[in-house]
Amino acid sequence: MWSNSNIRRLALARLISSTGGEAAFFVGIWGRAAFDFDATPSQLAVMMGALGVLSLAGAATAGVLVDRFGPRRVLIGAEIVFAPAALALILPSSMSELTVAVGVVGLVGSVVSTAVMSFPPYITSDEQLLGKTNAAMETASTGAFVAGPAVGALLARFAGLDWIFVVDALTSIVGVGLIIGVATNAVPEHERHSAVRELREGFRFAYRLPRVRFLLMLAMVTWLSFGTFSALEPIFYREVLGTGPAAIGVVNAIFGVGLALGATLMGRYARRLVTVRNATILTAAAGAGAVAYSGTSSLVIVSAGGFAWGLILGALLPVMRTLLQAVTPGYLQGRVMGVWSTNNTVGEMLPLLMVPALAAAAGVQAVLVGSGLLVFVTGMLCIPKAGSIDRRGIAVPEPRADVAAVAHEAPKRPFDPAVAEEVA
Repeated sequence: MWSNSNIRRLALARLISSTGGEAAFFVGIWGRAAFDFDATPSQLAVMMGALGVLSLAGAATAGVLVDRFGPRRVLIGAEIVFAPAALALILPSSMSELTVAVGVVGLVGSVVSTAVMSFPPYITSDEQLLGKTNAAMETASTGAFVAGPAVGALLARFAGLDWIFVVDALTSIVGVGLIIGVATNAVPEHERHSAVRELREGFRFAYRLPRVRFLLMLAMVTWLSFGTFSALEPIFYREVLGTGPAAIGVVNAIFGVGLALGATLMGRYARRLVTVRNATILTAAAGAGAVAYSGTSSLVIVSAGGFAWGLILGALLPVMRTLLQAVTPGYLQGRVMGVWSTNNTVGEMLPLLMVPALAAAAGVQAVLVGSGLLVFVTGMLCIPKAGSIDRRGIAVPEPRADVAAVAHEAPKRPFDPAVAEEVA
């Protein structure tokens, strides 16, 4: 895996660029909102809602762009635009201004993340290497979870929050320099239509295939928990743990160590792990990890719970993406990854409608624990269904030649989900 220079350059670019992004989000944005502007749960929910809505637009647009121009060109362009958007986070002097700036970052950042997730099928068509490439990307992203919050914590302590956003912009530019040298396969030819029609085709593929729909719905449950944490976690640190922005950075760095280790293990045992049943078991385990992370007022136990939660998620996320990519025709890879991002963002946004009221009624910690329990119970209930999907031969299909044939025929006829379902 690491002997492939394209994978190495892509992973390094992801590591460097995401380090700035994680520092900016977990310490810069959350720190400014919770500690500079003393944000309430409602204000944090509005900010995350703005981030989510604009991320939806960015992810959907990015999927169409990737299928037209390839992930490298889209990623380079998005990273260049992201740099000034990151610097603009220095300017807000109120929570409302910060909300607007965060929304813009979400719009551009979702294009970046969708392009990155679309890369593996453009580097390899080998099933085993596809899983390992996704694991390498996840390892890089989760390595940034370690480095980013740690860098953010150091900058917050010794330089101030503004410098976090400067570093975020600089890491994006460095990422561009690395991505330029990555060689990718040619963009699969397909009959082009309007952007809206192509976008609709991606959603039609994703939601009409039972196996893909199951994975998307399973992922959405996990992102429901993420959305709850995104609105309440800074307040959990402030009011339950009694700490400041630096502690958020340190604990999330520990969380990142778990993510990186989980992704590394997934890369090593990819062929064994990449089944729908394992994705469901890992989802349930992720819910238990969220409960362990948020169910205490001890910073030590929170740190240990964060490591365990990260370990599980580090394996879960690349497993899910590999399952999706393996059954997706080449000419739809970008759009399906756009659907994946859009679907997860919707899941992340849904709790924002009720989190402030729930937190006011039951308390911040109770709501966080409840969101983890929801994921755990849902995952456990879905295990029998996942097993039946695997028994029907709906894990990673082998060989992939028939799926490739669907993509090859794409210019000649409209996409038919029934055909893809049959050959996948």
